Amino acid sequence: MDNWISRLVPVYVLCLSVIFRSASADEGFLSISCCADSDYTDQSTGLIYTSDYTLFSDRTSCRHITKPVINYTSYDRARAFHIDKGKRCFNLSTVKDQVYLLRGRFLIDESSREPLDSPFKVSIGVTLLGVVEPQDLEIEGVFRATKNYIDFCLVKDEGDPYISQLELRLLPEEYLLGLNSSVLKLISRSNLGNGSRGEIRYPDDKSDRIWKNTSTPSAVPLSFLDAYISNPSANVNGTPPLQVLKTAVTHPDRLQFTHDDLENGVFEYRLILYFLELNDTLKAGQRMFDIYVNNEIKKKGFDIKAEGSNYKHTVLNATANGSLNLTLIKASGSESGPLCNAYEIFQVRPRAEETNQTDLEVILGVRETLLLQNQANQVLESWSGDPCIPFPWQGVGCESLSGSYVITQLDLSSSNLKGPIPLSVTELTNLKILNLSHNNFNGSIPQFPHSSMLTSVDLSHNDFIGLLPDSITKLPSLQSLYFGCNPGLSQENPSIMNSSLKTDYGRCKSKGSRFPQQEIIISTVTCALFLISLGIGALFFCRYREKLKPSDGFGSKRHAMTTSIADIIFSLTSKDDFLKNSACIQTYTLEYIEAATESYKTLIGEGGFGSVYRGVLQDGTEVAVKVRSATSTQGTREFDNELKLLSEIRHENLVPLLGYCRENEQQILVYPFMSNGSLQDRLYGEPAKRKVLDWPTRLSVALGAARGLTHLHTFEGRTVIHRDIKSSNILLDHSMCAKVADFGFSKYAPQEGDSVASLEVRGTAGYLDPEYYTTQQLSAKSDVYSFGVVLLEIVSGREPINIRRPRNQWSLVEWAKPYIRESKIDEIVDPGIKGGYHAEAMWRVVEVAYQCIELPSAHRPSMSDIVRELEDALIIENNASEYMRSIDSLGGSNRYSIVIEQRVPPSTPSTTESNIMNKSLSLPQPR
Repeated sequence: MDNWISRLVPVYVLCLSVIFRSASADEGFLSISCCADSDYTDQSTGLIYTSDYTLFSDRTSCRHITKPVINYTSYDRARAFHIDKGKRCFNLSTVKDQVYLLRGRFLIDESSREPLDSPFKVSIGVTLLGVVEPQDLEIEGVFRATKNYIDFCLVKDEGDPYISQLELRLLPEEYLLGLNSSVLKLISRSNLGNGSRGEIRYPDDKSDRIWKNTSTPSAVPLSFLDAYISNPSANVNGTPPLQVLKTAVTHPDRLQFTHDDLENGVFEYRLILYFLELNDTLKAGQRMFDIYVNNEIKKKGFDIKAEGSNYKHTVLNATANGSLNLTLIKASGSESGPLCNAYEIFQVRPRAEETNQTDLEVILGVRETLLLQNQANQVLESWSGDPCIPFPWQGVGCESLSGSYVITQLDLSSSNLKGPIPLSVTELTNLKILNLSHNNFNGSIPQFPHSSMLTSVDLSHNDFIGLLPDSITKLPSLQSLYFGCNPGLSQENPSIMNSSLKTDYGRCKSKGSRFPQQEIIISTVTCALFLISLGIGALFFCRYREKLKPSDGFGSKRHAMTTSIADIIFSLTSKDDFLKNSACIQTYTLEYIEAATESYKTLIGEGGFGSVYRGVLQDGTEVAVKVRSATSTQGTREFDNELKLLSEIRHENLVPLLGYCRENEQQILVYPFMSNGSLQDRLYGEPAKRKVLDWPTRLSVALGAARGLTHLHTFEGRTVIHRDIKSSNILLDHSMCAKVADFGFSKYAPQEGDSVASLEVRGTAGYLDPEYYTTQQLSAKSDVYSFGVVLLEIVSGREPINIRRPRNQWSLVEWAKPYIRESKIDEIVDPGIKGGYHAEAMWRVVEVAYQCIELPSAHRPSMSDIVRELEDALIIENNASEYMRSIDSLGGSNRYSIVIEQRVPPSTPSTTESNIMNKSLSLPQPR
C-alpha cells in the first residue's frame, strides 16, 4: 500500500498541474473586516484583514457583536447601513479577465439594541447574487472581471443591509468555462467522508474555498491516514486540497445527494464533481457508475481510472426548480459501487445590463471633481456602485439604449454643492435635463457641444461669473433655459435665436430667492398677524362703543354693524390656509415627547425617515411618534414637506398630523395611533399582525384610500402627487377606516410655466410607474399606477415583488396581467377570500386595477373615475345578496338571471376606451 501511495502522488500532481493554473499563496487576495480599528492577522488562516474605513468613514454605523457565532468567533463587528432605498457598494480592485471568488459574511448580534431582522439583497456589480435572510451567515459568488474593479453591493429590500467581512480570491478558469457572461452563486461546497472534523480552507486550500463537511445517509466513508499522503506540494492551487480528497464516501449500489431548499424558479446550475480513487487494488473498469442530475443521465459508465489516472473531476450543467438531486448509480458490469470525494454546486445567474461604459466613466469623474470641494456631502456620499441599476443615484435619471443604460438626467438642485461645474458634465452625450440650481457653484459656465441632446438647463441661484456661453443658447433641442440669480454673470443679454425657448433672461424675479418657501411663510405669517391685530382692534373698538351706546334701537344696530365688521375680519383670517390649519398642529417640546413615549420605550415600526414609537399624550390620546434617525437619508426637506402639506390638507382618509418637535437638531412628527396597522400587515405582513380581511372590508379599504388620493389630486389650487403609494402607507384605524400616510416625498404637480427639469424619481420597487421612471416626468397618473398595484395586492394577497417565487411570478403586475387578459380572475384571487365575494364586484376592481397599470399613462383613469367604480363595486357587493333573496321570494319564473360576460381588457386601449369602465351586469339601482 505504501508503494502505491508513493506512485499516486506524482501522477495526481501532474494531472492537476495541467488542468489548473498555479499561483502564489495569497496572490489576488483581499480581506476586509468592517469597522476594524486597524489591520490584523486572522489566527486560524494567517491572512491579513484590513479595515473598511477607507471606503466608509462613518463609525456611527458600526455594531458590536457581543454574542459569538459558531465558527466565526474571531471577529465581532458589523457595519449597518440605515437607508431609505438604494444601495451601498464596496469598490474592489481586480485584474480584467481574471476569475474571482467574492464572499460576504453577515454576522449580527441577535440581542442588539437595533435588531436587523429583515432580508436585503446582494449584487456583484449590477447582477443580483441573492437575498440575505437574517439566518444567513455567508453568501459567495464567482465572476469574471470585465474591468479593473468590481462593486459588491448591499441593496435595500425589506430591511437595512449590514455586513461583517468581505473576501476576494482568485480562482481557476475552470469555473466559468462556457459561462463568461454569467455570475455563479455558491449553493454547496461539500467535503464528503470527513466525519466530524472541521471546515477546510486556507492555507490548506490555496484559493481559500471553504469546504464544509457533508454527511450522507447509508454512505460508507473512506479515508487514508495523514501519514500516507504527506507531500504538501500535492495541493496545486485551484484543486481541492489533499485534506479534502483523501476522504470519500461510497456505497455498493448508489449515492444520492439531495438539495431541496433551492430558490423557487427555473435556474441553470453548474455542478463540479471531484473523484480520487482510494482503493489501490481496483483497476480500470472495476468501479464504474452512471451520474444523474434530477433523474437525467449526465455521464454513463464514468470510470475514474479509465485513462490510467487515479484522479478525475467533471463539470455538469443542469436545470432545476426548487430542488436538485445528484445521484451516482453502479453501472452494469461494475464490481464496485460509486465513490465521490467532494462536489460544488452553483446557481448560474446571467449578467445584468449595466450603465454604458462611457457614461459610467464620465459620471464617476463628475463625482471625483465635486468631492474635491464637497467632502461629506450627503448626495455625493450616496453615489455608490452603478449610477443606474438597480436604483439610480440620487439626482440621476437613466434610460435603456442599445443594450445598456445611458444617463439622461442630472438634477443636483438644492444639494449644497460648491466649486466649479465639472467640465466632464458636457461629455454626457445623452443628457437631456441638467438642473444645478440653488447651489453655490462658481466659476464660468462651460461650453456645451452642438451635438448635445439637452432639452432643459437650469443654472439659476448660483455664483457663476462671466458670460453665458452662446453654445448653450444655440443647442438644437433646448426647450428651457434658466440662469437668473447669478450676481457675477454678465448682464449682457445672450442672443437667443429660439423664440419658443422658455427662459428667465438672467433675471432673478421669476425664480425668487434661494429660500422661496421661507419667504412665503414669513409673508403669510406677517399678513396673518396684521389681520389678527386689526381684528383685535375692532373688537376693542366694539366694546368701547358698547359702553357709550344710547338705549335706542339705532345704537343697537350700530353695535351689530360694528361687531359684524370684526366677524368679517376674523372670517377672512380663517380662510388663510396656513393660519387656519397650523392652528390645529401642536408644537411639542422634546421633554414632552420623551414623557409621552416613556423615553421611546415601545418601537412599533421602522422607515426611511426613522423609528416610530407608540406614546400617550397627557389628554390620553394614543399617538405614533416618528423620530428622524441620525443616519436617515430623508432630510429636513422631507420633514418640512410633510409638515407643510399636512398643515394645508385635511381629509378623513388622510392621516392627520397632530404635532411636531424641532429641538436640539431633533425632528419629530406626531400622528394618531392606527390600532389596526397597515394594509400590508393585514395582507401578508408578519404572522402576528396578519388577520385575513374579508372581501367587503378589502373593498372598503380600497375605496377609502382612493378617496384620500382623490382629495390630493383635486386639491384646491394645485394637484398634489403622493409619489410613494403602497400598501404599507395605507393605515387602518380602530374602525378599519383607510388613511393614506407618509407625505415626505409628495410634490405639487407641474404646471404650465414651470421648469421642465423634473424631480428625482421617488417610489418603491414594485409600485413605481415605469413611464415615470423612464421619462423622469411627474404626473398624477404615477400615483394611479401605484394604486393599481395596491388593488392587485388587495385582490391577490400577494407582494408586488417576491423573488422567492418562480421567476415568472416575481412581479405581481406581470404575473397577473395574462390571467386578467384571459378572464381567469379566479387564478389571481387570494385563496383566503375565495367563495366570499360577488363576481361582478370582483370584476370591476380587477378591471380598474388593470387600467391603472396601463402603458402609456394616458390610458389610465383618474382617481375620481376609480372612486366611482369602487363605489359601484361596493354597492353591488353589499346589496347583491339581499337583492337576489328578494327576487327568490317572488317565486315562479319571474327571476332575473345574472350573466357575467367574458371581458378581455385590451392590451393597448385607446384613450377613449380607457375612460369607459365596462358594466356587463345590469342590476337595479339600490334604494
